Amino acid sequence: MARLSSSSRGRPKMPLSEKQRAERTVSPMRVVIAGGHGQIALRLERLLSGRGDEVRGIIRKAEQAEDLRQAGAEPVVCDLESAHVDDVARYLASADAAVFAAGAGAGSGIPRKDTVDRGAAVLFADAANAAGVRRFVVISSMGADSEPPPGTDPVFAAYLRAKGAADADIRSRDALDWTVLRPGRLTDEPGTGRVALAQHTGRGDVSRDDVAAVLVALLDEPKTAFRTLEVINGDTPIDEAVAAAADR
Repeated sequence: MARLSSSSRGRPKMPLSEKQRAERTVSPMRVVIAGGHGQIALRLERLLSGRGDEVRGIIRKAEQAEDLRQAGAEPVVCDLESAHVDDVARYLASADAAVFAAGAGAGSGIPRKDTVDRGAAVLFADAANAAGVRRFVVISSMGADSEPPPGTDPVFAAYLRAKGAADADIRSRDALDWTVLRPGRLTDEPGTGRVALAQHTGRGDVSRDDVAAVLVALLDEPKTAFRTLEVINGDTPIDEAVAAAADR
């Protein structure tokens, strides 16, 4: 990824504070986020850019670009439902990590659960392979590994199956250092900086703020590769929760 200029972000790049420098555990990274206008993605972009990382967000609509610039990310308009893998790979060139945060979203029907939640995830993984980007983090969903129980809304069942198929594809790849993160029920409550993070946590709520902060910590900790983790509200500081997950 080419180094982002101040003008490309729409605002001057602020230097890291002493506190931010002290908090960094890795060198500044170049991160590409698919689904860059999502609610978690925008929070993640603010966190990463705020500490000096270079962030590129892939979006489907040009009118979303200014929101990404305000979050400190470089917007790239690319429809992952129709893009060619070589085009997406070019956007990933020189990146240190890729995050799949895209989703068909509320109101979309069964066909788009497959083309976005599964198909776009697989395309993005193919592009990361082609670009030589090993670190790959996915925002998935609780229940994605199981057949939806009888009576599940058909559209939600299609979503879970699509997420499960995407996760299975990504976890089968030797060329990716993948981590799959499965949040509980998402809320817009302010983050607490404390979570429960484990292979199985049980059901629960979790704030989008805290999910974004967990994603940052996962990107910083390479030993969380090859883990599928659930996250809900909890009592453990995020850095400690991620360190414990890495040691399991």
